[in-house]
Amino acid sequence: GAGKSTISRLMFRFYEPQGGRITIDGQNIQDVTQVSLRAVIGMVPQDTVLFNDTIGYNIRYGRWDAHDDEVKEAARFAQIDRFIESLPGGYDAQVGERGLKLSGGEKQRVAIARTILKAPPILILDEATSALDSYTEHEIQEALRRVAKGRTTLVIAHRLSTVVEADEILFLDQGRIIERGRHEELIAQNEIGRAHV
Repeated sequence: GAGKSTISRLMFRFYEPQGGRITIDGQNIQDVTQVSLRAVIGMVPQDTVLFNDTIGYNIRYGRWDAHDDEVKEAARFAQIDRFIESLPGGYDAQVGERGLKLSGGEKQRVAIARTILKAPPILILDEATSALDSYTEHEIQEALRRVAKGRTTLVIAHRLSTVVEADEILFLDQGRIIERGRHEELIAQNEIGRAHV
């Protein structure tokens, strides 16, 4: 309820700001079309939605004109290629309604592959690993680190361990930023605060 996911919805223009403005490279996002804005943003959500179709279709949804080699490369980057190749049918294997034939980690990797294929300059990771066990979370964090390289990446997370490497961390409370800085700066501030209590 702090407002973390609302930020991503504002960036996608699912909502319009009630005050202030959101800019990307100095340009107000309200001055561009939703289609062009959404074309430059990729998102890996907490709850991945897959279509009742093939794994290949679900990855290619990121960019319809992608070649088969690009789809396979995205799957390799997301560390799901070996799993796909082990399935009867490979990339033509059906995922079931809402991806029910896949585990949570497998669905997340498909979502990551889809985002890799889209290759957006801006990436939003909205609690992308929170529903996973710690082993799967670690593996997916590695895949997400590789995806984030060279992109503006907004990571929405409850756990501080998820954002330790961030250039800037914002702590939100009831929609307001209450602390901001790099991980080591925030830790130092909290230690100083505790020393003065």
